[in-house]
Amino acid sequence: MKNIAPTLAGLLLALSYTPGAWAQASCSSDGVPRPVAVFERFINADCEACWTDPATPAPSARGQAVVLDWIVPGALGDDAPLSAAANGDALVRLDTLARPVPARTDVHIAALESAAPAQLRVAQGPPFNDYMGAAITFTPARAARQHGPWRFHLALVESLPAGTDGTAVPRNVVRNMLLGAWDKGKKLSKTEQFKQQEMRPVRIPEGAKPEHLRLVGWVQDAQGRVVAAAQSRCQ
Repeated sequence: MKNIAPTLAGLLLALSYTPGAWAQASCSSDGVPRPVAVFERFINADCEACWTDPATPAPSARGQAVVLDWIVPGALGDDAPLSAAANGDALVRLDTLARPVPARTDVHIAALESAAPAQLRVAQGPPFNDYMGAAITFTPARAARQHGPWRFHLALVESLPAGTDGTAVPRNVVRNMLLGAWDKGKKLSKTEQFKQQEMRPVRIPEGAKPEHLRLVGWVQDAQGRVVAAAQSRCQ
């Protein structure tokens, strides 16, 4: 079963794109307001007080930014208070941002490029055998199509309300991460939209609650500017 689980998850996601199918469990960014920033919080897994701190940095208007909480592996390893949610992808992300592992916490904020708004859609399928189908679809603005190649980030996050496991603020804990790049692509006809799409199965880590899982995605241009972001919401 382990060898076919990703394929089945992808098939389930494909079904979720069929009109009328899985209508009661649709999870996508459709109808969600376009974010204006990507707000990332990095917490050292050794720092339990950072998780419970009521003064945790947050966007001034949460609904206008996508928020990610990265739990960074610490010096204590599996003995760290937050080790259960620690994610090696956090180290990759810090390296990409040229930032060191924080002793306690760190924050990175990227405002979206607003000169030429792009369209981004993310969607997730129902969980199946510890996997979930994930899709990201990107349509750059016509004036920005020459700015590729584009790099996409698609984070599987576990949305936790304030008070969960002691957190003082709502969080989107990153549980898994998909990365990739698209070239500029080719416009096939005058009537067809210029777009890029990726559809993959993503593993649900042990301990994550599927009903709390959402997708946060964003796309950067060749200069590293964030040109689009989106987050899923389950109906």
